[in-house]
Amino acid sequence: MILLHGFFSSGTHQWVRTGFASVLANSGHRVIMPDLRAHGDSAAPRCAGKYPRDVLTDDAFALVEYLRLTNYDLGGYSLGARTAVRMLGRGAAPRRAFVAGQGLHEVIGRGGEVAAFLRRVFSNPGTFAPGTREWKAEQWLAATGGDPLALSRVLDSVVDTSREVVAGIAVPTLVVTGSEDDRDGSATALAQALPRGTHTTVPGDHTTAVTAPELAEAVVAFLGDQ
Repeated sequence: MILLHGFFSSGTHQWVRTGFASVLANSGHRVIMPDLRAHGDSAAPRCAGKYPRDVLTDDAFALVEYLRLTNYDLGGYSLGARTAVRMLGRGAAPRRAFVAGQGLHEVIGRGGEVAAFLRRVFSNPGTFAPGTREWKAEQWLAATGGDPLALSRVLDSVVDTSREVVAGIAVPTLVVTGSEDDRDGSATALAQALPRGTHTTVPGDHTTAVTAPELAEAVVAFLGDQ
C-alpha cells in the first residue's frame, strides 16, 4: 500500500503518529509512505524549475518504477488523495485505491479557494489574529518546519483532473471524508463519478478525520471486500 500524505504533513505525521499505518500493517499490508516533494524529509528546493506541472504525480510514478511494484494498492489524504487521482487518471493500475479528504469539486479544479487561502497565509506571516483559521494554519506550518516558498511552488505544480478522465478510472476506489468536512457533498459526487467508486464517512472534519480510528478501519474493510 502506497500512502500519499496531505499538504503541510509527512508520512510520519500523517500515517505513523495517527496509528493508521500500524492498522494496515497489522492487517497484512506492507506500507510505503513517501514524503512528498517539499515535505518532511524530502528535499524542498525553492527554484520554480524544480516544480514542473504535475511533479508530485511524476514523483509517485517514479517511486512505483524504482520499487518495481506491479501488485500494489494506492491511497492518499487531501493533496495526497488528489495526487492519487492524478495517478489513476494517467494510467496507474493498482488493485484498489482510496481517496480521503477530497471531492470532485477539488479534483476538477473548482476548489481554488483552498489554494488562495494558503497563499494568503504564506504571504502575510505574523499578521493573523490568534485563533483565526489563518493563524492556525501558520502555527501548523511552523510546527512542521515547512518552507512557504517551496510549498507555494507545490501549489503551482498542481494539475486538475477532468470529469471525463475521472469517469474513465476503472480501479475500485473508496472515497472517504469526515462527517464534518465541507468536502463531504463533493466527495459523494466524486464517488458517483468514478465507475467503481464507493463513499463512506468517518467522524471529524478535514483536519481531524485523518486521526479517527474509523478511517483506517474503513480502508481495511474496503480492501478486504474487493
